[in-house]
Amino acid sequence: MQHRMSYPQHARAVLVLGLPLVGGHLAQFAVQLVDTIMLGWYAVEALAAQVLAGSLYFVLFIVGSGFAWAVVPMVASAHAQEDEVQVRRVTRMGLWISVLFGVACLPVFWFSAPVLRALGQEEALARLGQDYLRVMGFAILPHLVIMVMKSYLSALERTQIVLWLSVGGALLNGVLNWILIFGRWGAPELGIAGAGWASLITAIATVAAVTVYAARILPEHALFQRIWRPDPEAFWRVVRLGLPIGGTSLAETGLFAASALMVGWLGTVPLAAHGIALQVASATFMIHLGLANAATIRVGNAHGRNDTPHLARGAVTVLVISGIVATLTIALFVLVPRPILSLFLDPAEPDRLAILALGVGLMAMAGLFQLADGGQVVALGLLRGVQDTRMPMVIAAISYWGIGMPASYLLGFTFGFGAMGVWAGLVVGLMAAAILLLMRFRWMLARL
Repeated sequence: MQHRMSYPQHARAVLVLGLPLVGGHLAQFAVQLVDTIMLGWYAVEALAAQVLAGSLYFVLFIVGSGFAWAVVPMVASAHAQEDEVQVRRVTRMGLWISVLFGVACLPVFWFSAPVLRALGQEEALARLGQDYLRVMGFAILPHLVIMVMKSYLSALERTQIVLWLSVGGALLNGVLNWILIFGRWGAPELGIAGAGWASLITAIATVAAVTVYAARILPEHALFQRIWRPDPEAFWRVVRLGLPIGGTSLAETGLFAASALMVGWLGTVPLAAHGIALQVASATFMIHLGLANAATIRVGNAHGRNDTPHLARGAVTVLVISGIVATLTIALFVLVPRPILSLFLDPAEPDRLAILALGVGLMAMAGLFQLADGGQVVALGLLRGVQDTRMPMVIAAISYWGIGMPASYLLGFTFGFGAMGVWAGLVVGLMAAAILLLMRFRWMLARL
């Protein structure tokens, strides 16, 4: 019986499923990381503009990704029931919704300079940010398609291909960045726009690869046959589950984007330090995100079988693994922050010492919110497994915007702690979310 699995057996099952997903997230994240490193070496102004513009892009991308995340429990459930037709219907409509959402975002990206100026950013940064976003606006379409396809493959437990697609994309993006940002091999020197073009070309290549894979290896789903035909019932099912997931992600990423804007009010040096520390913290967050995805799939399976003891043990196992990862990360951030921060900066950069001095403090703060950030994302993964998405959205909105955002502003500006105060507010919001979401999961477990 599966519910008699020991904790070590649960841990092994979680890691077998989760590690390729973690690797896939890290490889996907490496794309952003390489953008940040190369633009930091190109010019601090380009780095600061990319931090701002990237925050705006990521907010819209993460909301659109809610529909891709919704595909995971729906496809996993249909696959467990051997309902290949339902697998096809749900995935197709996930693709439809994602493309429609991407098209709706295009005007925001194209006319983003006035948006960034309205949010209190300097004219030069707003203009550079718009150069980047005009290219990334087109990249969001293939990026969202990739998210749906990866969700579809992950739900079928084909996590190895998800990993290799992500690794291939990261490597291609790195090479194209080097060529297009700096103008190597006879290419024009495009600076920040070059980073956008590298992302767009990489995304198109990845879509081509994943489409060929799905068509050849999984012909039984016939995903792309008559893909233009609407399916209103499946469409609205994906919307109903996906919108609260997107809303939850918006609440969190919106908090981080708002923190970037607030730090932007303090100047270019604090913004550069914030951007680097946030990139490093986000890299380790990808490990927790992969574990959360594994939790969604395993809890979803147990929930479908009405196997509550198995579900509970699996949940405890994922939370413990996440806690161990967070503890190791805290040690890394507190003990060796300077070598990590130095990777992002040209040794000849005039503001290098000022950015490093502030960055060391921000890395200590990033260490503090590792436990909270890991706890809240794994709790969300567990709740999605039992298809509970609406109440988590409400909890996220209260935690991040009712608690975290006011705390960031008060500590950063009212009490004058600057960027460190803004980050302390982030810790408060994430901690509130982790506690409330875990309480919600305990309550759901008691009901089951």
